[in-house]
Amino acid sequence: MKNKATIYSITVLLMLSILSTSLAVNIGKAQPTDAPTLDPSTIPKFVNQLVIPPVYVPTYSLDRRVRGQTGKIVQNYKVDMSEFYEQILPTVDENGSPTGFAQTKVWGYGGNVKDAVTGKFLGYVQNSPGPTFEAIKGIPVRVTWHNNITTPTMFAVDPTIHWANPNSMPMPPSPVTAPLFPPGYFDAQSPAALVTHLHGGEVQSYSDGGPEAWWTASGTHGPAYNTVVPASSDSAVYYYPNQQLPTTLWYHDHALGLTRINVMSGLAGFYLLRDLIDPIGRLLPSGKYEVPLAIQDRSFNLDGSLWFPSQGQNPDIHPYWYPEFFGDTIMVNGKVWPNLNVDRGQYRFRLLDGSNARFYNLTFTVQSTNPTALPFIQIGSDGGYIKSPVTLTSLLISPGERADVLVDFSSLAPGTKVVITNDAPAPYSGGDIPDPETAGQIMQFTVESTNGRRPAWLPKTLNPTLNTPLPNTAGTKRILPLVEIEGENGPLMVTLNGQSYDGVLTETPRVGSTEDWYIVNLTPDWHPIHLHLTQFQLVKRIPFDADAYKDAWNATNGFQSLPFPTGYEPIEVDPLLYRTGPDVPLTANEMAWKDTVQAPNGTITVLRIRFAPQSSPITGRGSPTPGVNQYPFDPTIGPGYVWHCHIVDHEDNEMMRPYKVVP
Repeated sequence: MKNKATIYSITVLLMLSILSTSLAVNIGKAQPTDAPTLDPSTIPKFVNQLVIPPVYVPTYSLDRRVRGQTGKIVQNYKVDMSEFYEQILPTVDENGSPTGFAQTKVWGYGGNVKDAVTGKFLGYVQNSPGPTFEAIKGIPVRVTWHNNITTPTMFAVDPTIHWANPNSMPMPPSPVTAPLFPPGYFDAQSPAALVTHLHGGEVQSYSDGGPEAWWTASGTHGPAYNTVVPASSDSAVYYYPNQQLPTTLWYHDHALGLTRINVMSGLAGFYLLRDLIDPIGRLLPSGKYEVPLAIQDRSFNLDGSLWFPSQGQNPDIHPYWYPEFFGDTIMVNGKVWPNLNVDRGQYRFRLLDGSNARFYNLTFTVQSTNPTALPFIQIGSDGGYIKSPVTLTSLLISPGERADVLVDFSSLAPGTKVVITNDAPAPYSGGDIPDPETAGQIMQFTVESTNGRRPAWLPKTLNPTLNTPLPNTAGTKRILPLVEIEGENGPLMVTLNGQSYDGVLTETPRVGSTEDWYIVNLTPDWHPIHLHLTQFQLVKRIPFDADAYKDAWNATNGFQSLPFPTGYEPIEVDPLLYRTGPDVPLTANEMAWKDTVQAPNGTITVLRIRFAPQSSPITGRGSPTPGVNQYPFDPTIGPGYVWHCHIVDHEDNEMMRPYKVVP
């Protein structure tokens, strides 16, 4: 180990020496002083042209693995996770002059792909965000995920939080005196622990990509690593049944305590699930008129490299972990502030908030002396089509959420510019309004003279499964407070129910049952709450006195210091006793199947969660029954699932809990 550490130190010093020769200014400054060196106002906007991620090309075989599938074949994919360089920053400015911006080192996914619009086979391509899966309802997908990353983790791994720890590194003694990053702790930076989660997918827990299912290129792996399907030591084989409703899913890394830095490195991509007999799909724009848009915020150093905080707010406790990352630059589909030339017609945009912590309040703003909002129609959310089409002029979206929208450019004159603008505070809410010249702008559309696709008539009801509310068949009401633990200079962690990740298991829903979960937000922030396995429905939001409730909750639980001891099961306190007003009405676009939901501060967010297939009838014949499994797999076996905040900085530091579906 000593020789290995020496080699690593020499390598780091050599790299710094090389960089200091080519970049005499600010070398070694960005990370130790914990600030990005590239001023976002100096980056030309709307010069980059939007890239539509390529689409993976599968091979096909007979599906003999799982009974009960409607398809007779399975799509097979081999996907690598690798390190490479990508041109994220623009190479020229508005006048065509070179900018000098170098390529950026990223982590991303690679495989055999075709062009998303033309269908032309492109061979093996690496991309960040990763290529898109085009899955078909009823045809299963089998993916061999290969960890090909042998270099150290790009950003500082904090070994003081609960993390994958492939080298079984001892916890640093407290108070912590950590080395600056780079290089950080050698045994924490390598090998890179990775695991891919299909966000929103109904999958068996062995293929869920949970936080403890990680593995490394060197063959070490976590306790929940999938050993059911044979794979080489640097790979895992995951199986996705694709029985749920057609929708926009996405895949991203989910390694324990490392999600924030692995996703920041570039490990994310789209997974589009289609239904060949979808009556709504045939009415919607397709081909070049259907565009996925992954919105992510980033910050950069002068050399074009990604910047990420490496100094914690409470460094003697968590030397590197920072509560929330907000980049000063906006990236869409791997390009900073891109432009898309559009025909004078209707487009379908599949929006994804793939940022670590940033909410976006999006408006399609027509640029003129008097900018105006271009109305658009939302047709879908996380779990497919919403109940009815909704016309909007702005849309609030949180990390992990998706929105399917239709935008019609036909009324605009050729040459018109439309910019997606953002005015959501960071953090949300109560934070700073974004700079309108930087994080307040997302991307641009330039209207061309060609006439495009004309809008089709849409029925009043897009998703009949949402006509009938889910019944609470289990009669269960789980009360789950969100509690922030403060340090001297800011949050030390945020918890679910006051418990740590490895606290006593408290969420054990019965297969086939439907429960109400009361998310009681005692923190100053909004939190996007995500459950694995299931698509659920939002019932209502209730305002309440958070301070009074917290006092009562603390008193009931003996004013124990948080997080609670590992073996302690918190005692519930009814938050409805602290209601301060009537229910907050749901908005029309919240009449939807969701896997990620916004839980505002000072509010009780009530979720109705059914642990049964999304496509099962709501009531009547064939509807789910507690204790009866209707999934095409057994969700009660394997490592189980998790629920967590999708501000991934929070998720990495205890704002995640396991749950287990029981027979």
